[in-house]
Amino acid sequence: MPDITNDPLRKSWIDVPENSDFPIQNIPFGVFLTREDIITIGTRIGDTAIDLGAMHQLGYFDGIPLTDDIFLQDSLNDFISDGKKTWRLVRNRIGDIFDSTNPVLRDNENHRNIILFSLDEIEMQLPVQIGDYTDFYSSKEHATNVGKMFRDPDNALLPNWLHIPVGYHGRSSTIVPSGVAVRRPNGQTLPVGETQPVFGPSQRVDFELETAFITTDANLMGEPIPIEEAEDYIFGMVLFNDWSARDIQKWEYVPLGPFLAKNFASSISPWIVTMDALEPFRVKGPKQDPQPLPYLQQEGAHAFDINLEVSIQPENTEETLVSTSNFKYMYWSMAQQLAHHTVNGCRVNSGDMMGSGTISGPTEDSYGSMMELTWGGKNPIKMKDGTERKFINDNDTVIMRGYCQNDEIRIGFGEVSSKLLPAFDSSQK
Repeated sequence: MPDITNDPLRKSWIDVPENSDFPIQNIPFGVFLTREDIITIGTRIGDTAIDLGAMHQLGYFDGIPLTDDIFLQDSLNDFISDGKKTWRLVRNRIGDIFDSTNPVLRDNENHRNIILFSLDEIEMQLPVQIGDYTDFYSSKEHATNVGKMFRDPDNALLPNWLHIPVGYHGRSSTIVPSGVAVRRPNGQTLPVGETQPVFGPSQRVDFELETAFITTDANLMGEPIPIEEAEDYIFGMVLFNDWSARDIQKWEYVPLGPFLAKNFASSISPWIVTMDALEPFRVKGPKQDPQPLPYLQQEGAHAFDINLEVSIQPENTEETLVSTSNFKYMYWSMAQQLAHHTVNGCRVNSGDMMGSGTISGPTEDSYGSMMELTWGGKNPIKMKDGTERKFINDNDTVIMRGYCQNDEIRIGFGEVSSKLLPAFDSSQK
């Protein structure tokens, strides 16, 4: 089934503002609550949300083998389980229906009133029920910076890093969509110069600039996914802020790695941008030396040119841009991550989420965390309101944005925006 939606000349009869992340060539998928308090699966063109459940009930997907309730659910998991052929059929049909030359829905005012919503009429939800979440550590620049700060600067990368996509299993219960505030975590830390830990709010809450990909049902337990097939099992991508508490992390991470410093909150953008929509923005990734083992070797372009940026907005003032990076800097590709994840027979299911790991570029302004941007707090960043930040303050909002752009089209993710609230005080309960 060819992908006919990416034609850069195609226009929609829905108004699309200039430089919108969501032209008709995007057609992302998400879940939202409507003005009638009905939860539905939908898509978006410009600043208009589209109720796919209503479209299906009204017959706009006739001829595509879909169950009656496929878009009337509170997650995309079942739709994602239907596989790549169905995703493409549905996306192509949506592109046809909203093409500027197609009058069928355009000229049906009654159906438009049922199907279309302005963004202020909906409330975005978590798009998938995330059964399992894995976070990788796949930016060479980030891993090198962390190694320089916490280990031997002359041997920043651990011996295994250039041979495997390093990762750890995270916690899906505290992944929230954009707009949901998170709390500063309490935990144990070891103050500088002390030998005994103390308990209290983290003093070094940080963001991690990441993306994440969402999988379909990929394999049976015991069966690895070959590297050349891995991309067929990736539905799409979101922006991902993997909040971190650096002081808690420093005390707990040896010998078993991240735990409470990472699992208190992670935030994602609510619209999943499909791999089909990102296809025009493929690029070659960094040269891998030494050559990976055969099960991780791949040829061609398996990275994506996705511009990324992070801003911090103190309460009641304007935001300050603190980082500009790009997904193309990632050393290990998504296909390599998925192939490695399953080489031991680990099962991957519909709705599973795989975080990229912090995305840092080669220059200081492209680092993907405050830990790197301020070099452990030694070089504070000045906000537009005159205040300084070593890490994230209470009531700051961290905003991440991402988009692809070439001479013909722009495809974006919107944003993931989350406010950091003060730590929970049990004495005030």
